[in-house]
Amino acid sequence: MQGAADVSDLILLQRAGAGDRAAFAVVVERHRSGVYRYARSLCHTAEEAEDVFQETFVQALRGASTFAGGSTRSWLLTIARRSLLRMRRLRVGEPSQLEPLESLGAKAGWGDPEGPKTLARIIEDRDLLDKAFRCLEETDREVLIACDVEGLSGAEACALLDMSQSALKSRLHRARLRLAAAAREVVELEDRHD
Repeated sequence: MQGAADVSDLILLQRAGAGDRAAFAVVVERHRSGVYRYARSLCHTAEEAEDVFQETFVQALRGASTFAGGSTRSWLLTIARRSLLRMRRLRVGEPSQLEPLESLGAKAGWGDPEGPKTLARIIEDRDLLDKAFRCLEETDREVLIACDVEGLSGAEACALLDMSQSALKSRLHRARLRLAAAAREVVELEDRHD
C-alpha cells in the first residue's frame, strides 16, 4: 500500500472495515511485535501465545469498522487479553484472600539491609528477573506487563484490564511487591547452588 506510513491507524482500520486487506496488513505490521510480546508474556507456551496472537488479529479485522479512534495498541491488547480469557474461560479479579501488605513487604525485602544490593543484582541480571517474573500469578504478570513493560497510561491499563483506577493501583503495587519477593527467592536459590 503506497504511502501507508503517513496514514493513521484509524483510517487504515476504516478501510479494512470496508474490505481493504492491504490496509489491515499495514496495521498488523505496525502492531504485530507488541501484540505478540504481550501475548507471550501472559501465555504459558509459545503455541498458546501464537493462538492468542492470531485470534487477536482475526477479531480486530472483524471489528475494524467499529474502531472509533484512540490508541490502536490499547485496543489490540484488549482484544488479545479477552481472547486469552475466552480461551481459558477465566474469571478475572483480585483473589478473595489478600496477603497483608506487611507480609508482602517483608518478603520483598523492606527493612533488609542487604535489600538494595540484592535489588541491584536482580536488575543487572535479566535471567534472574525473567525467572522471578515467571513465578508470578497471571493476574500479577498482566498488570506488570500493561503498566511497566508496555508503558500504558493508567486509563489505558484500566480499560485493558477492565478495572477501576484504584483497583489498578492496588494490584500494581501488590504485583511489584510479589515480583520483588519472587526475585529474592530466585537469588537465594541461585546462591545456594553456587
